[in-house]
Amino acid sequence: MTVPVTTEISHPLFARFYTWFSQVLDRRGLAGQREALLTGLSGRVIEVGAGNGLNFRHYPPSVTGVLAVEPEPRLRAAARRAAEAAAARIDVEGGLAERLPAAGGGFDTAVVTFVLCSLPDPGAGLREIRRVLAPGGRLRFLEHVRAGDAGWARAQDLLDATVWPRLAGGCHTGRDSVAAIEAAGFTVESLDRFVFACGMRSPISFCVRGVARR
Repeated sequence: MTVPVTTEISHPLFARFYTWFSQVLDRRGLAGQREALLTGLSGRVIEVGAGNGLNFRHYPPSVTGVLAVEPEPRLRAAARRAAEAAAARIDVEGGLAERLPAAGGGFDTAVVTFVLCSLPDPGAGLREIRRVLAPGGRLRFLEHVRAGDAGWARAQDLLDATVWPRLAGGCHTGRDSVAAIEAAGFTVESLDRFVFACGMRSPISFCVRGVARR
């Protein structure tokens, strides 16, 4: 008996909320972080967990092609609409971070934006990203992470152990994603830590933007 391979994760309520909330955050300044993340890119790119495609308009024309992978069907449909208006050629496909629909070594750069927080196994996803990158390829990441402040870190732990992952599509507010990136065999080359408060601090305000080399 052949067991079907799952390539989708359905979170209909979260997908609707995320589509609205992500656009609000972009208007309040997060779009600038996306632009900084993708500035200067060229060659072949794989974006893992593309969401509703808010990164797409920031890809420069020097990118020869983007494979954007998104497992949530409603977000994937929104991403396909966003791809039509992008300067770069972007193909949006279904798939999971742990089983990317791509051959090994085929990409110069991988991009993740607020993705590592929600993977069931971040290490497995990162090792799969490493597999599809060419030797010396880069991972560009923009993520919310564990707070450096002890009080906020305790609040993150409480949320992550109770309601937050169920309400937010599997998201965990307090993961140390930089440590996970290094544990998967990447070397972090640049890292910018910042607080994106959007009017007031919250458990998801503590962010990093950086580049790591395979």
